[in-house]
Amino acid sequence: MKKDYKVRATACHHDADEQEVYEALVRATEPLTEAWERLGKAKRIGIKINQDKPVDRWVFHKGLLQQLVCEKVVRATLRLLRERTTAEIVCTDVSFYEMYMGTDPLETATAIGVLRDFDVEYVIGNQAPTKVVPVPGGGQMFSRYVLPESAVEVDEFVSLATMKNHAFMGITMSLKNLFGLMPGEPRGHTRTYFHHLVRMPYMLADLGRIFHPALNIIDGLVGQAGQEWGDGKEEGPPVEANTLIAGDHTIATDACGAHLMGHDPMSDWLTPPFHRDRNALKVAAEGGFGTVDLTEIDFTSEVEAPVGKFHANLTDSMETVHSWQRTTCEQGLFYRDHREELVGKYAGQYVLLQQGEVRWHDPVSDLKRSRRKLSGDAPDQAMYLKYVDPDEAEDEHFSVYERGLERFDGERLRA
Repeated sequence: MKKDYKVRATACHHDADEQEVYEALVRATEPLTEAWERLGKAKRIGIKINQDKPVDRWVFHKGLLQQLVCEKVVRATLRLLRERTTAEIVCTDVSFYEMYMGTDPLETATAIGVLRDFDVEYVIGNQAPTKVVPVPGGGQMFSRYVLPESAVEVDEFVSLATMKNHAFMGITMSLKNLFGLMPGEPRGHTRTYFHHLVRMPYMLADLGRIFHPALNIIDGLVGQAGQEWGDGKEEGPPVEANTLIAGDHTIATDACGAHLMGHDPMSDWLTPPFHRDRNALKVAAEGGFGTVDLTEIDFTSEVEAPVGKFHANLTDSMETVHSWQRTTCEQGLFYRDHREELVGKYAGQYVLLQQGEVRWHDPVSDLKRSRRKLSGDAPDQAMYLKYVDPDEAEDEHFSVYERGLERFDGERLRA
């Protein structure tokens, strides 16, 4: 029986030269006939590369970028796209560091030289025009998102990511890579509006639907365990996974990547590495987008799981995270139930709700301070960040918070 998703993993030593990396990527992508059919028809292809960080924070392991896609894999990917398509290629990225540290995106983009070599247009996403994009099917967290026009006005899309653990989301590969396309203020919300307990797994599923990459590539030559980033001095340990993964669906590709990392892609919150929030891959699959069941994927691998020692750091006690999850759901529903009153007082502003009270409000969404500090004498009580819009144009799906509380109720009953 033909399966709906196809993923391939090839063996490729991290010391391999550029030609060997290219050949391994050819082996991984050659069977992806539907992906190449889509890409072959495209006149304009968008690509998002995990490739932005200040120069003084670039972390290398044996000469390869540890937290970002290495140059050899970027070069092999663009070479393949140039050989197999006639499309214009545009790479868009919204630099976190430009938005919050004032850096120059042309200096922090590690792939900029390779992009120029292959005549790929690079768009600084936070400076580019944006548009409101509806989520196909209505969305799981919001109905629509503000995104750079250059990223969405394409015929097909490619996600090129690195194999890493993530302290918040457990794992980060081709799906989480798309989060780097979210613009900040003044046209969008601050990143923490979406990088928010309960919201993030569902909004990542929404981004997957919007971009629906035809080709997803994971650089697993050298990955990172523990957490996605560090402060430039304390990073997670490098992992020589010695593999490249390619697939025709972002969820299926990452599910196979998670499996190779030694994680169960069908597992969920409270099961490592998903210490802090739900498994975004499973959330997407529950919503009818992709699958996390490897038996439903045409998956062939030249390497065996686990390809290295991967784990996600536990940054807070499980009791604290449990409380944050529950009270985030409670405050989301408090907003829904008291929306008329809050609109009357705070229309056009952002509010932080904690224990049924507005602890902070401002027309600008960037808090400038950690919610850990703003939480005051109730650090175990979540702070729910919400834009008070009389029209509720983003159409947040508050049923997510209802289902979240039902999950807690079910746990109490089982106890």
